[in-house]
Amino acid sequence: LLCVSVNIVILVLAVALFLLVLHHNFLGLSSLLRNEVSDSGIVGPQPVDFIPNAPQRVVDGRDEEIPVVIAASEDRLGGAIAAINSIQHNTRSNVIFYIVTLNGTADHLRSWLSSGNLKSIRYKIVNFDTKLLEGKVKEDPDQGESIKPLTFARFYLPILVPRAKKAIYMDDDVIVQGDILALYNTPLKPGHAAAFSEDCDSTSAKVVIRGAGNQYNYIGYLDYKKERIRKLSMKASTCSFNPGVFVANLTEWRRQNITSQLEKWMKLNVEEGLYSRTLAGSITTPPLLIVFYQQHSTIDPMWNVRHLGSSAGKRYSPQFVKAAKLLHWNGHFKPWGRTASYTDVWEKWYIPDPTGKFSLIRRHVEISNTK
Repeated sequence: LLCVSVNIVILVLAVALFLLVLHHNFLGLSSLLRNEVSDSGIVGPQPVDFIPNAPQRVVDGRDEEIPVVIAASEDRLGGAIAAINSIQHNTRSNVIFYIVTLNGTADHLRSWLSSGNLKSIRYKIVNFDTKLLEGKVKEDPDQGESIKPLTFARFYLPILVPRAKKAIYMDDDVIVQGDILALYNTPLKPGHAAAFSEDCDSTSAKVVIRGAGNQYNYIGYLDYKKERIRKLSMKASTCSFNPGVFVANLTEWRRQNITSQLEKWMKLNVEEGLYSRTLAGSITTPPLLIVFYQQHSTIDPMWNVRHLGSSAGKRYSPQFVKAAKLLHWNGHFKPWGRTASYTDVWEKWYIPDPTGKFSLIRRHVEISNTK
């Protein structure tokens, strides 16, 4: 009888221990699932990994996740790193970065992100499937540059951020000096899928782009000699907008099938050559201008102070640059390149590449000049 009692006690203890271990594992799994996002079944861009180790920033109940999408190509990786660093250090909100890149860059990017100040960020590396662009873009010998697939990542936001209702997209040649929460809270009018900064706004209209043609209205991007463009009845003098920084209502984007609309105009351009050849020369802006014609909201101009890369000269006062919420080096002169404006502002946020693959070009020039 005593033996039976001992066996029962042992059995009860074993069951209790098993339940305790099971409960502990369940809690661990629940915690992991809360932080990690599963994207199985995505067609097109594929998630490579997600780093959930950083604590979520919850301040004053502001625990809404802010998805920020940024493309990171191998030759411009330092730009994306500086942009991410500037965003992270100027907000207390719960930001998660969706960093879109190509397969060959993922390992390099991952090693850079695991160093220094960037260890605390929450991010997902997403591989962009270039097959998405087949039949939609073609090499243009007149442009002198090969097609850069990642410039089209912004067209596929609902696939890149499948569960989000809203997201911010920005180019890699920016520095954010304001709290990204303010940009995220940009009001969008009913029925509008995105908010852009218009090229006629007070900050950018002050700047004359030498040799770049008319970059302030639709005729700078679209060929109005083509019948298909004329049939759209879009005024050629309509103010254009800059798609390097924008806020997207992804619920509305999906409802209106914006991605399919953009792809339609990409294909038509391949067949008929609808974009302007002599002026602005952008291949990503024209489809957006068509699809969002008189159907977009606007962001605060201080959230896209641009043309810093249009020439090597300084065009804004130090006070204005300091007051800008976001600085944008659009143009040929990048802050990591040979000649650029306001490099001191950009370098404040740059983190050197631990692998040594990426380095500031002008640093080499400066060193060689001092020898």
